[in-house]
Amino acid sequence: MKRVLIIEDEQDISELIALHLEDMDCNITSFRDGREGYNYALNNPFDLMLLDINLPRMNGIDICRSLRTNKIKSPILMLTARSEEIDKILGLETGADDYITKPFSIRELIARVKAMLRRVDIDTNVEESEIIAYKDIHLDKSKRKVSIANERIELTPKEFDLLYLMASNPGVTYDRKDLLNLVWGYDFEGYEHTVNSHINRLRSKIEKDPAAPEYVLTTWGVGYRFNDA
Repeated sequence: MKRVLIIEDEQDISELIALHLEDMDCNITSFRDGREGYNYALNNPFDLMLLDINLPRMNGIDICRSLRTNKIKSPILMLTARSEEIDKILGLETGADDYITKPFSIRELIARVKAMLRRVDIDTNVEESEIIAYKDIHLDKSKRKVSIANERIELTPKEFDLLYLMASNPGVTYDRKDLLNLVWGYDFEGYEHTVNSHINRLRSKIEKDPAAPEYVLTTWGVGYRFNDA
């Protein structure tokens, strides 16, 4: 049974989400206060968190950032009522895995949750180190660690998943829908911009010159690929 933590101050939304996740045999713990939810997350294991942005006493951005600072790596799905907050949610410093904008359909939310929980199972079942090396970059799947010229590069979970997928298949071009399905685990029209945002942020971390990338290349008119030259 997966442990899901919901930190959402709108009671109707929280109860609706909990009702549907309980049908998926999830064990639900809910908080409406940001500080209380953060303290619980800091001291109790969970498989997935659904985290609102606007919360009393401690907002979702600060909760997410603080949990990542404390090395808590469980996936976090952010809930936001305003589209302009997306850049904050996907910011490098927060470490959120995904976001969904209110109002959202339950069907889409459940698809996101199922995809993230599948990723938890995959990561849990990794038994040995799988290392990829290309020029100065090294990726260690079991430790989810990336280094360039022996310097550790901090990536968010989705940035690592994107990079590892492409680096595992150098030269193979993935279009945005492929990446959305393979990395996020769902396929919804109109969310390809999520892939573009993550690629741009990934490049800003691993490329000396993001405008002339060395590792993650663009196949114009199609998608992205990892350098195989």
